[in-house]
Amino acid sequence: MTFPPARRSYTIPLPAGRVLDLGSRCLVMAILNVTPDSFAEVSARIDPTTAVDAALRMEAEGADIIDIGGESTRPGAKPVGADEELARVLPVLRMLAGRMVVPISIDTSKADVARAAVAAGAAIVNDVSGLRFDPALAGAVAESGAALVLMHSRGRPQTMNADAVYTDVVADVTAELRDSLQRAAEGGVAIERTVVDPGIGFAKRPSHSYGVLARLSELAAALDRPVLVGPSRKSFLRNAVDGRPAADRDWGTAAAVTAAVLAGAHIVRVHAVAEMVQVVRVAEEIRRHSEMANG
Repeated sequence: MTFPPARRSYTIPLPAGRVLDLGSRCLVMAILNVTPDSFAEVSARIDPTTAVDAALRMEAEGADIIDIGGESTRPGAKPVGADEELARVLPVLRMLAGRMVVPISIDTSKADVARAAVAAGAAIVNDVSGLRFDPALAGAVAESGAALVLMHSRGRPQTMNADAVYTDVVADVTAELRDSLQRAAEGGVAIERTVVDPGIGFAKRPSHSYGVLARLSELAAALDRPVLVGPSRKSFLRNAVDGRPAADRDWGTAAAVTAAVLAGAHIVRVHAVAEMVQVVRVAEEIRRHSEMANG
């Protein structure tokens, strides 16, 4: 069994002189939604104390990054103002200050939220819009010294499904992520601070999401940036798992995470941390033995 070439290594600068080393193994980013309308969880962690307990548990279970989000970006989700988003995430960030070893990511597309979140302790900004929504976000990230995840998407959550039309999904997503990298550079974000995410499930039919996973190494090679993949519990898995609801798609997620690791993903973003840490570690062993056997 042969897999793509060895994963490229990158060192991502973070605030306060910290760095994120990507390449020696795939990291697990844990999803911490502090929204009342998460698509993939039975109960929302809108209470700050509950959210903090969940973050600490995820770190103990092996998460390498905690990604905190205060606005749902699922298809059809209604937008939330910056004040409401901040009211959800800042108490959690402040209560976690000094209590976590792993870096915290803020899942937002708003400059004001990113700026306040980094000041409160976040080290990474995870933007599902690829810098399309808020022209001021790149500058806010550049000023903060945070790392920046640029995800591919089209349209807005309310309209993204109508935009899922591609000539060649990997070529098109690669070109549009390259545009996001250019926007980041123009806003002052150094290239070495960036990570790309092909946006599984965002403005993509199931065939598009599977196509991106199958050709992930092609996208990574073309962009020469570390790649984050977020397949967790998403609707593209639904038909393959007999229509199971989102909260019951962890076995399907495990298969997608395995494929991403074998294809060379640097980070996978997941809900079920303890389970997916095991999946990632086994997939890494398979990859490592393939590399040993081939060279």
